[in-house]
Amino acid sequence: MSNRIRGIANMERFDLLPVLRDGVQVRYEGSIDKQGRNADWDWWLYREREEWVIFDVDGPGCIYNFVQHRYPESREPTFRFYFDGEEAPRFEIKPSEFGSKVPFVSPLADAYLGPEDNGRGPIRVVRSFVPMPFAKSCRVTTDLQLKGPNKGDGGWGHIAYHAYDTADEIRTFTGTESYDRLLEIWRNVGSDPKPPAPSDAHAAERLELRPGESATVLEERGPGSVVAIVAELADGKRDDLMNVWIRAIWDDHAEADVECPIGVFFANELGIHPVGVLSHGRRPDGTFYHYFPMPYWRSARIELINKGEQPVTFARWETRTTTARNALYEEGRAGYFRSTPYYRAKATHGADSIIGRIAGRGHLVAGHVTGVTRKPGLISCEGDVRVHIDGIATPQVESDGSESWVCYGWGFPTPPEMNPSSAYDGLPDNPWSMVRLCSGDWYPFRSELVFGIEAGEFNNQYIRHSGALFYYGVDEPGLTLTDELDVGNPASEGIHSYRTSGSRGYYTLESYYEGDDDHRSIRDTGHETEGWSEFVATVHPDNAGVRLRRRSDQATGRQKANVYVDGALVTERSWYAADRNPYKRWLEDEFDIPAAYTSGKGEITVRLEYVQAGETRAWNEFYYWIYSLK
Repeated sequence: MSNRIRGIANMERFDLLPVLRDGVQVRYEGSIDKQGRNADWDWWLYREREEWVIFDVDGPGCIYNFVQHRYPESREPTFRFYFDGEEAPRFEIKPSEFGSKVPFVSPLADAYLGPEDNGRGPIRVVRSFVPMPFAKSCRVTTDLQLKGPNKGDGGWGHIAYHAYDTADEIRTFTGTESYDRLLEIWRNVGSDPKPPAPSDAHAAERLELRPGESATVLEERGPGSVVAIVAELADGKRDDLMNVWIRAIWDDHAEADVECPIGVFFANELGIHPVGVLSHGRRPDGTFYHYFPMPYWRSARIELINKGEQPVTFARWETRTTTARNALYEEGRAGYFRSTPYYRAKATHGADSIIGRIAGRGHLVAGHVTGVTRKPGLISCEGDVRVHIDGIATPQVESDGSESWVCYGWGFPTPPEMNPSSAYDGLPDNPWSMVRLCSGDWYPFRSELVFGIEAGEFNNQYIRHSGALFYYGVDEPGLTLTDELDVGNPASEGIHSYRTSGSRGYYTLESYYEGDDDHRSIRDTGHETEGWSEFVATVHPDNAGVRLRRRSDQATGRQKANVYVDGALVTERSWYAADRNPYKRWLEDEFDIPAAYTSGKGEITVRLEYVQAGETRAWNEFYYWIYSLK
């Protein structure tokens, strides 16, 4: 079976989540304050004729999450979707049609009305998890300019998507696809979303854990996978959710693969209300469930530990395993289900709280973050989530506020609120707890992933964060840095046979990257051309493709270049960055070259040919990192 599972199939086949995927990266486009403060309401890239472009991507990909927030007093925009270079929009939708216009029907798409909140609200929020694949390109426009913080202004939002290196297994969205199977899965939150398979039950009735005591609830030898874990507390005390921890060890690893409080494992760290998403949570009757598949190849051991000072009794704990899916999970081609170490509640003054750091190769599938301030009633959810992948300086995912990451547009004032992909629990604004299932838009990484969240508007509040991440991963990295080119450094340019045509000259820039480290000034010298530039790069002959990473100046948007490898045009996409930031001008962006152009080669000649688009006057380049993919 191909591991290039994309579009609707990527969301239908929940059982294939452990499979490590090739040729995919996660991206985010949204209304982020370009100055690094809290003015997260300008959501547009450029104007084209009578439309405002809010999303513009060249190359194959798939939109998995679309969110827009606006005041009821604002005019209702019309969103238009253009695919594969078409002149006319293939699909149009208004916010009032979310939840009813096929295929944007509930629960894959819906609307949410926030509270009055002392006159600040309400806010109308529309959100969609409808997969919208495209083989060549996609633009999304609106007939209104989405900007401004005041009532009557246009609103703000985001789009999360996957970018693919090739169009394999992609059929561009038409709006007439059958979403019946996916809708059936999403309409049954609390039931196992995976296709049925024969399984064995490992059940414990009336399981009591005294303080400091542990109990083994699964001990298996040989290959298999955990299908489901279901539990019931006998008396259901909230403190039990944080005092009892679950520890899972696959294949006799020296360190636990999963280790966290069961409140986090079951998406209910606060436990104030029963909340749950498709993968894990708590049903209204109090039953806890966890349906992420967990493969192992030699052994599996799961135990519970009571770290509290009072006994805890489970009316039932059941773990179900199967060997029926062994053929799906090839060792080394599927990841272990893992959690990051539990991030205990603490405040980080003036810096993001780093909820999790992951090393190796894999993909993030869920995150859990809780926040609490010194006193109740404070608005404490303005902090952006920021995710850096594989060491890139520019965040690959960056939400406009904590609540926006879980697709709610106006704080956490009316819990519980749930949809199949996200939920939150808590009291009005403080404390709050949010969980996000990345069902379609999971976050792939090849060497590391760092997930952080601001404390307040710009790390200016005292907020104690806690939480953990869930992911599939292996320890071995999936890329290797094989070369670097420092443009503007004569020695580095000489080593790489760097040359150019149509040069506009060199210039030196001192500026900042977006994100948590946006106070650190970096000075570098680079070059810009309105023709082409070329260099020779070392790669590993046994590569599965090559990734180019570039440091550039994003003072102007719509930087675009055609990429040639050894004289052959990479036809899958151009290198295109539509966004801009005239304040935090440093950008690191990437271009994945498919293996068809690089496999078996020890070095490649890369030519970047400037293509004029919109406001750009040239292609600029300050530094290149060259990675060989494995």
